[in-house]
Amino acid sequence: MTKYNEQDVIQLCLDKLSDIHGTPVRFISSRLLGGGCINHALKLCCSVGDFFLKWNAKTPADLFLKEAEGLNEMRLAENPWLIIPKVIWAKEVNDLPGLLLMEYLQSSTTTLGFDEHLGMGIAQLHRKTASVFGFYHPNYCGLTVQDNTCTDNWAEFFAERRIWALVQKINSLREMTVAELKIYERLVAKIPQLLSHQTIPSLIHGDLWSGNYMITPNGPALIDPACYYADREMELGMMHLFGGFSSTVWSTYRNEFPLPSDWEQRTHLYQLYHVLNHYLLFGGSYGRQALGIAKEYL
Repeated sequence: MTKYNEQDVIQLCLDKLSDIHGTPVRFISSRLLGGGCINHALKLCCSVGDFFLKWNAKTPADLFLKEAEGLNEMRLAENPWLIIPKVIWAKEVNDLPGLLLMEYLQSSTTTLGFDEHLGMGIAQLHRKTASVFGFYHPNYCGLTVQDNTCTDNWAEFFAERRIWALVQKINSLREMTVAELKIYERLVAKIPQLLSHQTIPSLIHGDLWSGNYMITPNGPALIDPACYYADREMELGMMHLFGGFSSTVWSTYRNEFPLPSDWEQRTHLYQLYHVLNHYLLFGGSYGRQALGIAKEYL
């Protein structure tokens, strides 16, 4: 890869903005922001406005392209309760870093009615449906590739493309014992029975925890998606896993989009996907936690 620096990435964006606006765009200032443990991030101020820019040279080549497509899909829901940042430009990794340039959202410490709007917004997002489970292409949850090959069978999708796919990746990297593999094999075989309830393909954020929503002066915003069409309870499992959603968010969601009476029986099963993904990415005690969840359903 060609050697680069922050100014090279900024200049790429200024050139792109100049092309979009048909006139030279002037740089005003930039300020580094927290980009998490993976990406570089900054606020870019220029003559046509303020933008959020993140970039990385060491991620999967199409990571930011897939993230942009997830954001665009959520914007199609035309959700009055949620802000989804507008994508200006997404670029793959090549001789220069991959990047994602978006509208800049100002953060706030509080917004009137935030929890109610977040609950209603998530419910509204889940009301955007499709004819099959999956997505248009593979994408990423963190740095893990998600196989989103479409099917009209949710239990099959969850068993094969989520749980078993991760078990295989983990076994290749961390070498599970024969006994552990057998537990997951038994669970995967039982998933059609465990997920025999009626469900429809709902658009989910896919990685919805407290770090992936923002408080803005204009209400809640969602960022960093791992979108696909799924049983909406998949989203709720992740929301429960790490917390960060108030009782008001939950009650507002249920009032807006009521849930079946037995939905909580499936919560740990849906959390298993994210626990396994954390084990794949970070190792440690997530392996024991995942195995405990699997045993719970056998």
